[in-house]
Parts: sequence; structure tokens; C-alpha cells
Amino acid sequence: MRPDRRSVLVGLGWAGAAAALPVLVFIGYCAVTVPVSGGRNADEPGPAIVFTAADGQVFAARGAAKGEKVEIDRLPADLVHAVIAIEDRRFYSHHGIDLRGILRAASHDLYGDGGIEGASTITQQLVRMSYLSPERSLRRKVQEVILALWLETRLTKNEIFARYLNTAYFGAGAYGIDAAAQRYFRKKAGSLNLAESAMLAGLIRSPTQLAPTRNLEAARRRADTVLKAMVAAGYIDEARAAAARTHPAGLAVPPETEPGQNYFVDTAESELKRLVGSPPMDLGADTTLDPRLQDAAERVIGKWLGQEGARRHVGQAALVALAPDGAVLALVGGRDYAQSQFNRAVQAQRQAGSLFKIFVYLAAFNAGYTPSSVVVDQPVTIGDWQPKNYETGYRGPVTLRTAFAQSINTVAVQLTQAVGVERVIDIARSLGIHTELPAVPSLALGSAEVSLLDMTAAMDAIAVDSKAIEPYTIRRIRTGTRALLYTRPDTVAERPDWNRNALVQLLEGVVTNGTGQAARLDRRAAGKTGTTQDYRDAWFIGFTSDIVVGVWVGNDDDRPMDGVVGGDLPAKIWHDYVEGAERILSTPIAAASHLAEPQPAPLAAPAQPPTVLRGVPKVADTATLVFPGGIAHLQGVAGEKGELAHELEHYIRGREVVCQATEPGTAQYRCDLGDIDLGEAVVLNGAGRVAANASGRLLGAEQKAQAASRGIWRE
Repeated sequence: MRPDRRSVLVGLGWAGAAAALPVLVFIGYCAVTVPVSGGRNADEPGPAIVFTAADGQVFAARGAAKGEKVEIDRLPADLVHAVIAIEDRRFYSHHGIDLRGILRAASHDLYGDGGIEGASTITQQLVRMSYLSPERSLRRKVQEVILALWLETRLTKNEIFARYLNTAYFGAGAYGIDAAAQRYFRKKAGSLNLAESAMLAGLIRSPTQLAPTRNLEAARRRADTVLKAMVAAGYIDEARAAAARTHPAGLAVPPETEPGQNYFVDTAESELKRLVGSPPMDLGADTTLDPRLQDAAERVIGKWLGQEGARRHVGQAALVALAPDGAVLALVGGRDYAQSQFNRAVQAQRQAGSLFKIFVYLAAFNAGYTPSSVVVDQPVTIGDWQPKNYETGYRGPVTLRTAFAQSINTVAVQLTQAVGVERVIDIARSLGIHTELPAVPSLALGSAEVSLLDMTAAMDAIAVDSKAIEPYTIRRIRTGTRALLYTRPDTVAERPDWNRNALVQLLEGVVTNGTGQAARLDRRAAGKTGTTQDYRDAWFIGFTSDIVVGVWVGNDDDRPMDGVVGGDLPAKIWHDYVEGAERILSTPIAAASHLAEPQPAPLAAPAQPPTVLRGVPKVADTATLVFPGGIAHLQGVAGEKGELAHELEHYIRGREVVCQATEPGTAQYRCDLGDIDLGEAVVLNGAGRVAANASGRLLGAEQKAQAASRGIWRE
């Protein structure tokens, strides 16, 4: 018996419903599990810091540049057309999902030349960037479709497009089209030409691999693909495309940071954060780096370690070059930054050996000794300790000039005993040695651990006859809008109480007829060698009238080297480097600097930081307040982030804060909330620590916070 037609239709209907039900349930599940927030933004690094060398050229960037938010009507038509042509030609005609594009992509994938063609619309890409995780699953794809359709009902096409360009990643730490334009071309997005627009549009699909700072030729090839797409879409004719190919986009910044420069960048970044904290905005830092001297330092270190390293069991070396005022001109923290980011010029603390004798002899001269004073080189016993000379035997009566030039240990120990070890420590401290200096007899021979940067700065102070020299890497700090946050004041040499002339004579003698003869130049030079027990460390630090340079060699695991002393490999490195540096310094840096790519127009001189900042600030950290007109860093306070910063913002609660600059041209301020000094309140409540420039009042406030176990001092 044949079933009637109605029964068949009903059966088919139920079957179809049964088949559709799981699909509908799955779609419903996908809809209710759509994340409220997510995407890449949660993992973005902090704001960008762009570092400029002494020649005015950008040489490094850290963090993520965000730039300004852009509106589509302020962008060049070529940029808009380039992005649409390469990413979503039917953007203005679909409703978030392009079925025709999906079919075209599927056909290309099946029958094309083997490449894979994407079918995601600009709206779908924006959804992925803003809401979804990178997970690749059917559920996430369905959520992408749902959100794309929803977004198209909430925003206009131009709003979607603007958000897309403001969110997209363009490589090299640049998030958003304006940040990318400034990162690669040092111009606003509204000023991009056709070739530049094509290059940036081509980066969106593969920003890390195609970033022009990493692979300029690949980025240009991709730009050519974009130009072809623009011609095919009718946005430009072949003549304009050909002109853009003839004059391709060129970088206004150098390629990725040279690996060796990263030691300097690490040091400069730490100094910047100490000066202005970590405000929630892009920053630019004008540094002291001389790229010519940096390149020379890396070459000389590489040459000598390549020639002598393996044979003499030397694994590492470090070099610091300072200008007379303390500006760090070059810094090498190790032989290979890619293998080890540990900065041996700044972070490593190693025994100084005989190099420490500069403080012993300075204390002796301050106590009335002279280079002609005579001390007997003889066996010395202090308790159970009997110091030995590098060379066996004793010379009997010798002048301090001879004892210093030949680095006689027994004389240095006797001088320390005569003037008192505390005097030697005081001299070392006054010259900027910050590490622990135990008051023991062996301190005379450099048993304490010190850093290369501190020792080089101490030698700098001796060279310029100053009480102390503070090494620095930052000259100026600006916001992304070029507002000036900090300008380093000029270094003023403060004449010391002691007479450094006698020590300089002895330092010159080390180079002319002492242990440092390998460093001798055809001009006046002075310096001191240092070697530690079992040849674990070897040093040479010296100066000319133009530059102060420190060199250390050794091994990270403290293995002995093969007979390497300070007058050997370190002095040879010093000699070769300083000989080349003197030639470099004879040519002004502006005349020597150049790039293969076109240079940007010079930027206008920035404004000075305001003397007074007033208003309700945002709190970047507990020592950094962000006002509409600038950033105030609380004088003498090192801030904290996280919950303590939130508590400070809650404490301010919309009330007006008035900040008065404590030093002209800097971002250091005293900030008051009514009658309350915010800096003192922060430290007193354990919401921050005192900085190196803290007043006695702040030091007292920190002691009270520690005693009461407040904030960061809670156990």
C-alpha cells in the first residue's frame, strides 16, 4: 500500500528538523559562549619607546607603538583603496560575510597555482582582533560569523574600517596604521603616498615576516602585489602603479636593532624608567650612543676574542666608552647578545684586582704621600694573610711612582694599613662605587666586587678632576606628541678636595713604562691594569683627553684564563679601540651619519615641560601622574604598579592635584593634594620606595613605613 503524499512530506519535514536540530543547538551554543572580550589586545606589550642615537637617527624601539586613532576621512584615498583591494574588495557591498569571496577562495585553493587564498572579510578580521582567541576550531569560526553579522548592524562601514586600521598589527611593534606610518616612515598616516600605502596594506596578512625593518625586499614584493590588486580593482591605472614601483617606499629608520646595540638599549631603557617611570603612552628617548664608536667597539671585541679567546680560555669581554661628562658613547656587554642578554658591563660584579689601587693611592696622596715617597717592597703579614707580588721576590725601597707602575702588591697593602682602610672605602664611595666594600686588608688588592661601568666612571672623574661623574645614556625624553618630559642638565665638574695630579702622573707611567705598555698610543694616555687571582679577571681602564674607556675580560663561570693579565688582552683591546675612536671623534658625528634610505624632515624643537601641572591625573604608577598637559614624576620616589597604583588613584578620587617642577627642564615634580605632599604620602604608606635623589624627609618616611610594615614592606 503506497503512503499518501501528505505523510511523505510530514516525514521528510520531521527528518529535516531532526537533522537541523543539532546544527541549531551548536549555533546556539556558539552564540552564548561568545567571549565578551579577548583577542590579541590582552597580550600586547606596553607602550613603545623609540631610541634615537646621537646622530639623530632612530636605532631601536621597544614595546608596542599605538599612534593616534584615525578616521577614514583623514586618510589618503590610496591607503583606503590599497587595503580594500588586497583584503576585501567587496567590503562596501557585503554584510560582514562575503559568500562570493568564500566560493572564489575555495575555487582558487582547489584549482589555482597552489597558494592558499583567504576569504575573511575586514569585518571578520576585526572580530578576530578584538574579541576572539587565536584558537582554530569550528566553534570559533561560527562565533566569528555571528559577531561579524552583529558588528555590521551596530557600526557603519567607515567605522568598521577605521577600527580595523587602528587595531591591526603592522610588525615591528606597531599597532594601528598611524603607529606603522611613524614607525617605518616617520610621518602621520594622513601623509602616506601610494608606494607607502601599498607597503603598509601588504603587511596586514603577515606583519612579522614582512616587516620592512626585517625584510625590506619581501615587503616591497608584497607591495607590488597590492599595486596589481589596485589596478585590477580599478582604483589606479597602470601608469601610477609603474611610477610607484619605480620609486618604492623607503625606510626613514634603520632596520632592526643591531644585536650588539641591545646591551646599550637595555641600559638606556632602565635609566628612562628610573627618570620618568612607565607612563601609559609612547615615548621617544634621545640617547648618547655614537653608532660609529659602538660599531668599532663590537668589531674590536669580536676580533680579539676570535683571535685569542679559545686559545687563552677567554669566553667573554665587555667595554664601556664614556665622554668626559659621563655620556655613554658605546657599551658592549658581551660577545653575543643573542646568546646571552646578561650585561657584563653593568650587571656583572667582579673582583677588580690591582685596578682598585687607584683608590688606595688617591687616599695615600690625600694623606700627604707623593709619587716620590718611598715604601719598602718587603714581605708583609697581617694575621694569617701574606700578600704576594705578581712577580716573585721583593725590590726593597721603591718610590710610589715605581710601585704603581709595576703594580707592586705589598706596597699597596702597606699604604692601606698606613692611611686606614676606611679612608680607601670613603674615596671609592665618593667616586661612585656602589657595591659592598668590606673593610678588610685584602681590599687593597681588589678583593671587593665592582662593575665595569662604575669603575670606568670613577676613572672618568679622575680624568676630569671632579668629585664624581655619573654615567648616563639619556639626554632627553619626549612623549609621542613631542612634548618634552625630561632634559638632562649639563654635567658640572665639582672640584674635589684631593689633588688628582699626582695620581694622573702615576696612571701615565703605567702606560709609558709600566704594566700597561700594550695600551701605549702616539699621544698622551693614562690608565691602570687589574688582574685577579688565578687569572679569573683581567681589566684595563684608561683615558685620553677625549674619551674614557674600560675593558674587562673573563669567563661567566669564573674559570681561570690562560695567563691573561690586565696588561695583555684588555690593554690590547683598549689600544685598538681608542686608536680608532680618536680618528672617529675627529670627524663630527653629523657629517659621518647617513642612511641608504631617504631621511625625514627635521622635527620642530619640543616645548619645555610645564613648570606647573594641575588637574585630576591618571596614575601610571605610584610615582608617575599623567595630566592632559604632561607627566609628573614625584621627586625622589620610585613607583609601584598594580594594586598600589589603583589604590592611589582611588585615594585621589577626582580631587585636584597641583604639581610644581623641582628642577627646570625635567619631569621631576613636588605634587600636593590639598595640604598633603603626595610623594611623602606614597612613601609613608609603603606604596613606593625612595629613589637615589630622595630628600631626608622621604628617607625618614620610608623608615617609618618599614617599621610599621606598610604596603610593600609587609612581611
